[in-house]
Amino acid sequence: MSPIMQARIRRFKNNKLGFVCFILFMLIFVVALCSELIANEKPLVVKYEQHLYFPVFKAYPETTFGGVFETETDYKDPAVKAMIDDKGWSVWPMIKYSYQTPNFELAEPVPSPPTRQNWLGTDDQGRDVMARVLYGLRVSLLFGLALTLFASVIGIVVGALQGYYGGWIDLIGQRILDVWGGLPMLFMVMILVSMFTPSVYWLFLIMLLFGWTALVGLIRAEFLRARNLDYVRAARALGVKDSTIMFRHILPNAMSSTLSQLPFMLTANITALTALDFLGYGLPPDAASLGELLLQGKNNLTAPWLALSGFFTLALVLSLLIYIGEATRDAFDPRRH
Repeated sequence: MSPIMQARIRRFKNNKLGFVCFILFMLIFVVALCSELIANEKPLVVKYEQHLYFPVFKAYPETTFGGVFETETDYKDPAVKAMIDDKGWSVWPMIKYSYQTPNFELAEPVPSPPTRQNWLGTDDQGRDVMARVLYGLRVSLLFGLALTLFASVIGIVVGALQGYYGGWIDLIGQRILDVWGGLPMLFMVMILVSMFTPSVYWLFLIMLLFGWTALVGLIRAEFLRARNLDYVRAARALGVKDSTIMFRHILPNAMSSTLSQLPFMLTANITALTALDFLGYGLPPDAASLGELLLQGKNNLTAPWLALSGFFTLALVLSLLIYIGEATRDAFDPRRH
């Protein structure tokens, strides 16, 4: 690692608020990735007749535990519980519901308020809100990270080509960006998504179609500035390939300003996905989603725990990302040494 990068990381760590927010965000991300181990309708480990089984990772027929059906075991069935307890034991996750598991033992009509069984209550279909928050947060973070990564790669390549070659390539590219940037992204995505069967992959491609422009202007400016520097001219005189000059020599120097924008891009992508889910143009209906949880809160004003759960989850994650972005921007500021 270069001394400049070490100094940047040191400046980032010295920003106490940003560094603490980064640690908290990573903890939340790890917890969200382990959603199946925290909220699940299946036990984590089952010991039956001196054998260990892991239902979270593998489906077992009921005959495995002394039942009569060849179908997958329903571990909440009292008869199955009795058979397992008679010849072994089971370890359950903290929340005994997955994001699609309804609670059939509710004493109140749905959506029901928070209880010991359902820490954040249930939604209008009797599903555990805490489980849906965990799984929905994981979907939002993974979707946002993947979209940010792919959009950054495309934006960096396009911006590098425009800035390095200039001329007609830059002129035509800028006119295309002017037209593309003037399109109302949210409305265009809603129109295109409504033309296809709801799918995570279609939604990802359509949002990527309109999200790749975020870094083009920044990268273009860096390459326009650097293409006439002495080390670039020397590399050209020595016969070094343009692709090598662009991506091995100029791009590493331009990445400092690019990295500082990634947390803000991630924030925008998560917000856009939530807005589309809230409007009904996002993920498939059976997927866990924070936007869908907010929509349920709007449709069930007498159940404030629905809206509050989604709101505070989004507010926490987006606030952490904003503070991380500000700390990264300060750490990578070229005016600071």
